[in-house]
Amino acid sequence: MSGLVFISGASSGLGAALADTLPFEARCIDISRRGAAGLESVRADLSSPEGWDRTAEAFERELDGFRGERAVFVHAAGTLEPIELAARAGADAYRRAILLNAAAGPVLGQAFLSALGRARTRATLAMVSSGAAFLVYPGWSVYGPGKAALDHWVRTVAAEPAPPRGSGCRLLSIAPGILDTAMQERARSQDAERFGWVEEFRQLKRGGSLREPREAAREIWEILLGDAPSGSVIDLHRPAGSDDVD
Repeated sequence: MSGLVFISGASSGLGAALADTLPFEARCIDISRRGAAGLESVRADLSSPEGWDRTAEAFERELDGFRGERAVFVHAAGTLEPIELAARAGADAYRRAILLNAAAGPVLGQAFLSALGRARTRATLAMVSSGAAFLVYPGWSVYGPGKAALDHWVRTVAAEPAPPRGSGCRLLSIAPGILDTAMQERARSQDAERFGWVEEFRQLKRGGSLREPREAAREIWEILLGDAPSGSVIDLHRPAGSDDVD
């Protein structure tokens, strides 16, 4: 299978695992500020409109006339920081985190959909979400609300009529569960005043309950290559139909 895959945040964490476990033949292009070793990269700071413009240009350039079997965009970029009570967070860092977590996904998603008008291929767009989209973690006001925004964007845009020309695109939002990544390590390093759930996350690490990123990445690829309907919001940490939360 020939394809074209864009992964934002493929320089580390789940994004890197998704690139490493790509299960079909494709060009894989990282979108990140510092670039990912061994991958083609679009160097873009996704916490700024300039980075969004650079990424949109890359979508247009690469998808113009693309005739491969599949085009995929996985938006995995995001940040937990600043982990802080909202009233005490520094304004500049807070704004940039909100732009990355809540705004970049919809803006880049729209740019990908627009660029697909120049292609003739099956397409899938996936947002990497989190259980923090529906659970409340005081101190994570830049993270959880941003993930909730991604979920709702997917549901909303999937309900819109298909474009009259060009490729249709399946939209998904997938929460991978609690992963053993550098992001999770930063969460565990906080003091309880900034992040009241810190001891629970430390216990998950001690108990061996954190998932390996490559394990989650393989499950995500299975979903992306499967038949989940457009607009699905899927949480790999919670069985379908379960009301239980950890």
